[in-house]
Amino acid sequence: MTWIDLGVGLCGLPPLGASMYLAALAILSRRPSIPPATAPHLKFVIVVPAHDEEGGIARTVESLKAIDYPPEFFHVLVVADNCHDRTAERAAAAGADVLVRCEPRQRGKGYALARAFDDILAEDFADAIVVVDADTLVSRNLLKAFASRFETGAVAVQAEYGVQNALSSWRTRLMTIALAAFHDVRSLARERLGLSCGLRGNGMGFSREVLRAKPYGAFSIVEDLEYGLELGFAGFRVTYIGEARVLGEMVTTERASRSQRRRWEHGRTVLTRQYLPRLLKEAWRRRDGCLLDLALDLLVPPLAQLAAVTAVGSALALATLWTLGRADVALSIWGATSLGLCAYVVRGWFLSGVGARGLLDLLRAPGYVLWKLALLFARKDAKPDEWIRTGREVKM
Repeated sequence: MTWIDLGVGLCGLPPLGASMYLAALAILSRRPSIPPATAPHLKFVIVVPAHDEEGGIARTVESLKAIDYPPEFFHVLVVADNCHDRTAERAAAAGADVLVRCEPRQRGKGYALARAFDDILAEDFADAIVVVDADTLVSRNLLKAFASRFETGAVAVQAEYGVQNALSSWRTRLMTIALAAFHDVRSLARERLGLSCGLRGNGMGFSREVLRAKPYGAFSIVEDLEYGLELGFAGFRVTYIGEARVLGEMVTTERASRSQRRRWEHGRTVLTRQYLPRLLKEAWRRRDGCLLDLALDLLVPPLAQLAAVTAVGSALALATLWTLGRADVALSIWGATSLGLCAYVVRGWFLSGVGARGLLDLLRAPGYVLWKLALLFARKDAKPDEWIRTGREVKM
């Protein structure tokens, strides 16, 4: 063993920890049995926050109205938030109730949801509230699946969040694999362990009781993640429902994807700085596994960054072997890190359903990783907390 070998190897311990954490989740991500459905009696309001979505809002409302659940037991409420188009008119024509919100100083999905939640809780109709994005199609069993969990004690739930245009391009296929790893692999494992799967913003649901106990007050660009953490602090677990699906549209162009990813990752970075110390402190004080796991989830860097660091570390380990003739420590640590990442990505690919074509698209992953890393240093083209409608490519 040389000091160079040891140094290169020790640098790989943090990535190794993150990789082994993801590999463990991949191993544990078995789909659970589906609880039997009961006769519908819970009442729902489905909230659709929308900002300038006139092109697709009718399609989303029609998908929601077609849910297999007694129509007298659920309403669809579209929040037309600071819109400059005909979103409200088209939502109403499709059969939704509409709440028009014009408050330019409080723009954003979080403010739209807070207003809708307040109005709904002031009434006596809904037992639970569901949130679906304005570019989304849903499975017909959505409310039956949610009702079965609420009836067995769940207070916050999250459906599987997939991609409706998964086969549109190599970019959407890679995004489908990444989302399957992030949304499905991690959530299935956490559900099996009795942890909180967290919230994904689309396809999430809350009981009336939990919204009264922990009022909604998340207004960042990653308001779903923020409120999921606040629920964790309050002692509430988010239950994962893998048999119910919401399918959102993913962008296919580089420009739209760049803006979207930059805002999401900036928001997550800011939230990590704000919440991580508190999560670790409270997890230790309460001896709470859910809070510890929420902290670990924030600690794990985005997959592209972790993959880039692993590639550089593996190259350094090989260079050490080439120049010194041996690199036992470095090769062992960086090799294990690479294997853990591969297990996580392969499991995500398997659950994504994109097939052999998606597997071939993984050959493009190095270029995709470099593109995402470039976003970290690129010029910012918008305020990070501003609600910007992402361009749609699917014909509505």
